[in-house]
Amino acid sequence: QVHLEESGGGLVQAGGSLRLSCAVSGTVFRLNVMGWYRQGPGKQRELVATITRDGSTMYADSVKGRFTISRDNAKLTVFLQMDNLTPEDTAVYYCNVDARTRWSGPWIDYWGQGTQVSVPS
Repeated sequence: QVHLEESGGGLVQAGGSLRLSCAVSGTVFRLNVMGWYRQGPGKQRELVATITRDGSTMYADSVKGRFTISRDNAKLTVFLQMDNLTPEDTAVYYCNVDARTRWSGPWIDYWGQGTQVSVPS
């Protein structure tokens, strides 16, 4: 069983910053790609950023230059530093990881419960 615990969401004024964390626990043999997705009010869930095990990153166009994803492989944690936040960033942010629970096991997608980020207009 793999569990993802997100933290760091909250209410922040436009132009402010937040740092999200997602700690992975449980029977984890290896983590592959880790990422953040978000779902705004009345919108579909969308990709925000991903990071591979060797540190290669990818960002949605809407957050490039403002958000930074990073990870600590030893601590099984992924972070999302969000700067210069705007009301359009208001959403529930979900952590996602691709993990194996044993050496010969399949890669499985796991999701966190989500953390709310609110940027009032």
